[in-house]
Amino acid sequence: MAEFSIIRQYFQSLTSQSLASQSLTSQHAKDVGIGDDCAVTTPPHDMQLVSCVDTLVAGRHFPLDTSAHAIGWKSVAVNLSDLAAMGATAHSILLALSLPKIEDAWLAEFSRGVAECCKTYNVQLIGGDTTQSPTLAISITALGWIKTGQAILRSGAQVDDLIVVSGEIGSAAYALRHPNSTLQAILDYPKPQLELGQSLVGFASSMIDISDGLTQDLGHILHASQVGAEIQLEQIPIADELAQLSIEQRFNDVLAGGDDYQLCFTISPDHFQRWQAQHAENYVTPITVIGQIHQDMASHYFYQNQKFTPEKSGYQHFA
Repeated sequence: MAEFSIIRQYFQSLTSQSLASQSLTSQHAKDVGIGDDCAVTTPPHDMQLVSCVDTLVAGRHFPLDTSAHAIGWKSVAVNLSDLAAMGATAHSILLALSLPKIEDAWLAEFSRGVAECCKTYNVQLIGGDTTQSPTLAISITALGWIKTGQAILRSGAQVDDLIVVSGEIGSAAYALRHPNSTLQAILDYPKPQLELGQSLVGFASSMIDISDGLTQDLGHILHASQVGAEIQLEQIPIADELAQLSIEQRFNDVLAGGDDYQLCFTISPDHFQRWQAQHAENYVTPITVIGQIHQDMASHYFYQNQKFTPEKSGYQHFA
């Protein structure tokens, strides 16, 4: 099967799904999708384009025995999570797929995973590329929109802001070390917090998604905002499985594990109270205050009022 046959058989249909449920549909219709040299999209009025790209490599970003369906889902989800961290509305993706060989059964399941994630979050595949490579690698570029000037950046944290996370932290790292555990689906099928991110526009002062570990990702906010933080570790929400671990292993998973794709954001106490009054009842996912922003440009971690020093900060390529 040649490149263009792969595109027609497995991915052409993903560009034609309806976007009828999106509130911005009439303003950002896809004009041209798969089948030309480029996709053409009309941007909505008074909106900025938000874009990101992630590459997933077999054996590094997912275990080699991960199902093709899960790889397809996760490849899309991790990029949508970056859009969520800006408060953006997701619109479309571009897919670059590098394959060692053609396996029809694998491609069918992979494309099904991509399609199901796109359908769940009302996103279209509008273009991409396929090529032969010694290693399986998937690169996805995600595109979205946000009102001009409303993107939530890493650089806005202010002294006395609360530090807040969504969901439970550390579950994906636990699942990676305990294959087929009850937390496996969290590793294989992350759920980007798009609606939560959008609800925080105008409330949160800074935000990031937790992909490389809470310590490292929060550190990006602190560096960009030129502030410090104090974190109360016992306040970080965790799954029951992590509560059974030693303190050291538990907080290695929580602080350095990554792959959670939950949101970490800072917000003033007043804005947090206002957000809770307007939005909190809309979310089943827990929203938990875990600390506060300080001026001193350092991160301080405490567990039951005792100073705690993390062994690791998070994942880094080439480190």
